[in-house]
Amino acid sequence: MKKILKNKLPWQKPKPEKEEPHAAELIDRILKSPTYRIAEDDSEFIHSYETRGIRLELDYLKAELSLSREGVEHTIVVFGSARIRERKTAVENLAKAQKRLEKEPDSPRLIEKLASAEKMVENSLYYDDARKLGRYIGRCGKGPDDSRIMLMTGGGPGIMEAANRGAYDVGAKSAGMNIQLPHEQFPNPYVTPGLCFQFRYFSIRKLHFFLRARALVVYPGGFGTFDELFEILTLVQTRKREAIPVVMVGKRYWSRVVDFDFMVEEGVVSKEELGIFKMVESADEAWDYILSWHEEYGTPLLHKNESSGRA
Repeated sequence: MKKILKNKLPWQKPKPEKEEPHAAELIDRILKSPTYRIAEDDSEFIHSYETRGIRLELDYLKAELSLSREGVEHTIVVFGSARIRERKTAVENLAKAQKRLEKEPDSPRLIEKLASAEKMVENSLYYDDARKLGRYIGRCGKGPDDSRIMLMTGGGPGIMEAANRGAYDVGAKSAGMNIQLPHEQFPNPYVTPGLCFQFRYFSIRKLHFFLRARALVVYPGGFGTFDELFEILTLVQTRKREAIPVVMVGKRYWSRVVDFDFMVEEGVVSKEELGIFKMVESADEAWDYILSWHEEYGTPLLHKNESSGRA
């Protein structure tokens, strides 16, 4: 009994043992019951089915408060494949694939791996380009110390890393929105500490991607990239959010992977709706388009006398 109530308050008077010999044992069982825990300290309760709404709110609020404290008003969001690497790494991976195939020249799996590695060397140009875009965004406004306009990515490797790295190159802060996945979601080292968040729910992560977004730049990518791209296209198409410039970098990739003209021919989208996005070839074109788009629509991204980010 003394151990249980060693920090007791003056008015805490347990049942005397002379009145109830089992009082200490009974109270111990009560104090150890999950129902006696304060709700916020009860992990079983917090992670129950019924408290999902609370977890959704916490998932949103934690990042929201941090971004607000940092003074982030607008974001330029960059998506793209987590598998695209910088050229040096891509070349090293190609050499490894070639050596493995030399040992098993008839292996269909290794032949496929080699072809993929060769393509990754070609695609490494997108890593360099996304890094350049990150520099432009990092330098815009009043300079690297200005958090009003901030680069935001998924925080992982590949194109996300490249964009965050570009901001890091010029000493600017940038945000990363990680999420728990089986693979390919580990924070890259270039996201600003204190602005890298790990989400439980895809829906809340997407909300933060688009809540402050003043532009979306999409590099070649897979299912995840398509998910985010078509999410914003749908939101703009259905007027669920105001229009923003949506830029797809890499005309060869995007024109082949999605036949938008065919969609128009089939009547599932209108020709006018293809104006929601624009395909370009480089960070230079993408950044110029974003700035000119906002000027044209009367929503200038930069204030007078602020830098465009182009060195």
